[in-house]
Amino acid sequence: MPPAHPRYAAERSDLRDRLDAATARLDPPFGVVDLDAFDANATALIGRAGGKPVRVASKSVRSRELLRRVLARPGWRGVMAYALTEAIWLAEGGVSDDILVGYPTVDRTAVAKVAASPELAAAITLMVDSVDQLDFVDAVTAPDQREPLRVCIDLDASWKLLGGRLHIGVRRSPLHRPEQTGALAAAIAARPGFRLVGLMAYEAQIAGMGDAPPGHPVRGAALRRIQARSLRELIGRRTAAVAAVRRYADLEFVNGGGTGSLATTTTDPSVTELTSGSGLYGPVLFDAYRAWQPTPAAFFATSVVRRPTPDIATVHGGGWIASGAAGADRLPEPWLPAGLHLLGTEGAGEVQTPLAGSAAAGLRIGDRVWFRHAKAGEVCEHLDALQLVRGDTIEDVALTYRGERAPAFL
Repeated sequence: MPPAHPRYAAERSDLRDRLDAATARLDPPFGVVDLDAFDANATALIGRAGGKPVRVASKSVRSRELLRRVLARPGWRGVMAYALTEAIWLAEGGVSDDILVGYPTVDRTAVAKVAASPELAAAITLMVDSVDQLDFVDAVTAPDQREPLRVCIDLDASWKLLGGRLHIGVRRSPLHRPEQTGALAAAIAARPGFRLVGLMAYEAQIAGMGDAPPGHPVRGAALRRIQARSLRELIGRRTAAVAAVRRYADLEFVNGGGTGSLATTTTDPSVTELTSGSGLYGPVLFDAYRAWQPTPAAFFATSVVRRPTPDIATVHGGGWIASGAAGADRLPEPWLPAGLHLLGTEGAGEVQTPLAGSAAAGLRIGDRVWFRHAKAGEVCEHLDALQLVRGDTIEDVALTYRGERAPAFL
């Protein structure tokens, strides 16, 4: 398999030497973050945002220390959390006082806790896309018995064709048309106990789909045409939706985009802030983008434990599969040493992963193989900590959500 980052081919041997030297006393499996690459990615993402602030997506980082590191940098502002319990934990831990929960919640205990705390109610914004979700909150705690809760409306950013029979994008909010969004805004404005402060529209078909899939140039060209047309449609519809909502509320923010679409989403004048997270770690899925590829920054190490044939080396474990529709693009990629690939008959295994390729013959029992995960933060589901490496030295250790026993993982 050819390296996804040809421009790094000459540097990968040095990277392997540095990572091996820094972690020589550790026994795999473990994960590392190359701080120079991480920081460079953080700077590059702000550059692509075109002057608009970027909210960090916590699900793509899953380490409070690394979230703090990003938020201390110019241009980064606020967190997009993926669970309300997580948002509470981040707020109470001082990570941020501006946390948008990216998905609706039905966690009664968490809702009640936010409703009872002036500090949490001021720091956390809930996501809604229906009146039923408002009813749920009111059933947990009556409007006259709680702090006003900040809410954000989620606009469906998918592209619908043929009268809605063709759906391009992900299945998120039921609110697709501006008038639907305006109707929910009117309902929120008419109800005590809520304060409408934001609107979000995440264009997954642009931000989350690589437009240059390796080995598929025709598919890539088709994707680019679809994405360009979808963006034009969304800019007009999102602008109209924002106008419809602003008739009922003075919005603090309009959120859009992701790592794969920062440079295009920022051209939408209705968007006031962007979101990114995956680009900090530089996972495999982002090798399939033309405009910008993050520098690989996060890796996990496994050990060679057997040599079934002279041209195959088998490592222990390695089957850290990414979420999403099952397929080869959800598999981790053996990255160091360069010149390794998975076997089509076994892939990445639960307890063993055989590897072939030009580098396999040179591997010995006990040698390390460094993998990149297909997605970003999901690697942290397997790790209690990330070794933070600069050069050939471990500069610090960052606990992951799992290592801190974060509420979202209990």
